[in-house]
This record gives sequence, structure tokens and C-alpha cells, in this order.
Amino acid sequence: MEKQCGGQSIRFTNPPVILAGAAVVGPKEGEGPLAKYFDRISTDILFGQDSWEKAESEMVCQGIELAVQNAGLTMDQIRYILAGDLLNQGTGTTFGVRGLGRPFFGLFGACSTMGEAMSLGAILVDGGYGDYVVSAASSHFCGAEKTFRFPLELGTQRAPTSSWTVTGDGAVVLAKEGYGPRITAVTTGKIVDMGIKDVNNMGAAMAPAAADVMLAHFRDLGIKPDYYDQIVTGDLGHVGSSLLVQLMQGEGYDISANHTDCGIEIYDAEKQNTLAGGSGCGCSAVTFAGYLLYRLRKKEINRLLFIPTGALHSVVTSQQGETIPGMAHAVVVENL
Repeated sequence: MEKQCGGQSIRFTNPPVILAGAAVVGPKEGEGPLAKYFDRISTDILFGQDSWEKAESEMVCQGIELAVQNAGLTMDQIRYILAGDLLNQGTGTTFGVRGLGRPFFGLFGACSTMGEAMSLGAILVDGGYGDYVVSAASSHFCGAEKTFRFPLELGTQRAPTSSWTVTGDGAVVLAKEGYGPRITAVTTGKIVDMGIKDVNNMGAAMAPAAADVMLAHFRDLGIKPDYYDQIVTGDLGHVGSSLLVQLMQGEGYDISANHTDCGIEIYDAEKQNTLAGGSGCGCSAVTFAGYLLYRLRKKEINRLLFIPTGALHSVVTSQQGETIPGMAHAVVVENL
């Protein structure tokens, strides 16, 4: 079977197994509707550290160590760690994995990073370059707000379209053999920029990228939306998800019956005052590693199209008046 499909997709000949996962989250996520699916909930948003950045690194370390432990492995059996975050130069991840002593690829795809990590991890395992690979991503609400928007001390009023950056790290262990759902295909996204400049409306910036990679996926693999039990995007929230459904309908695809978004699922928007919903690298990462992986293992979902979405902007580009490019990566997870 040819691995390369169409212009953007890969169908694996030796589909990697998702051997185990782990989701470590902060207090607000622990108060949300998915709390029971998370492996560890911290009551301290600082995770015992003295800065938001150190807190994120502590989360990263805990999440990866716990995923490896859940897989019944030791750290020295892990061939590669692929992970990333939202902080400058990926320091949240870098300082989190520096003591783990494993080969490391630091990634940046903004909030689409978990899709990137899982895609590249699956390519490595399918290609025979690693028996066990960890794919992970993280974010921290306070660190992200300070970096991309306003320091928390300002008490700035949030716009109705703004999303709440998830405090959490999600990690999965991919293996060449074992028991669990498998990654059977991936579709790598392209940068899509529709001219959105509002940093308080990430959903609008990312929805076109999600639609673009979804259309490429259906075209490359010759399938339709109803092939999947669920199509789960990453960080669009309520605003972006509504736009995505409209964009897909305009292209002749109705995903309204089986689509949801990690940013919608992770919080109760009304009770927790999260407005448009959740976002951040950790949003799709912890929702997958906790909630979705649980449902796959229980066979409540047998065919999942998982599409983390990201906004590829920075403080500098925003201050210079640049637009916000969008990115999304599609990962097919199936029970075979």
C-alpha cells in the first residue's frame, strides 16, 4: 500500500499503537466537565513553583513521566520525546524535559502542536525509527496571558469572542506494537491566513485552517465525514466551531452531526465564565490524552478524526499589525 496519499496525507502501513496517555491539569480544568478523565489535577496553579513558566515546566515533566508510567515503561525505553508549548522559544517544554535524559524534538505549531507531535511521532514509529515515542503539548493560562495579551494584574475585561487558555499538559506514548487504538493516517495542514488580526478571536483565525486540512483529508483519502464516529477539532471554541461548520457546509460537507471541539468540551462556558471556550496547546492535548483516549479504549468511539488547531502569531507580529496565520493537523485514530 502506498503511504503517500494525495497532496497532504499519509496512510500508515504499520499503524502505531497509542499505548497510554496522561493528562495533568490545573484547578480550573479540574472544576470542568472532563475532570474525572484527567490523571492529575493540581489545586495549585503554580504547581509548587515560584513562577508561571516554572509551573508549566513542572506540568510537562509530570505529564510525560506519568504517560510513560501508564504505558508500563521506563524512561530509558523512550526513543524520542516530541513536544512543544506557547512560551518564547519553547522554554516551558525545554526546561520540563531537560532532566528526563531522552532525545528531544522541540516543536511549535501553536495550539496545533499536539497534532504535529502525534503526526511526527507516528511517522517515526511507522518508519521503524523508534519503538516507543512520546508526543506531548502544554500551555498555562497565566503564562499565555502575560505573553500574548495582558498581565493578569491589569484585570482587563475579556471580549466575548476570547478563549481561555487551558492550564495542562497532555502526553501519549506511541508504540510499534501493543494494545490500544492506532493512528492509521495523518493529514498535514498548510498555513491559511484569512486576514484576521484580533488576538481576542482565535476561533475565527483558526477555523479556515481546520476547514482546509479537513477538505484535503477527505479528498486525499476518498472518504466522507460520516466515516467517523466523531470529528474533534482542537481549540476553536464556540465561535470558531460555528464558523467551521458553515465553511464546510459551503464546500458541500455537513459535519454538524458528529463534530465537536476540545475547547467546547473542556469547560462549562456559563458556569466557569470561559466565554468562547478553551484554547492553548494543552487544550487538545489533555482532552485527547484524558477524555478521548478513554472513550476510544472503551470502544465508545472507534473512528476519530482529531484536528488540533493553532494560531501562528507572536507578540511582535501582533504589535506590528500583522495578520494571524492559522494551522491545523488531522490525525486519524481507530480501533482496528
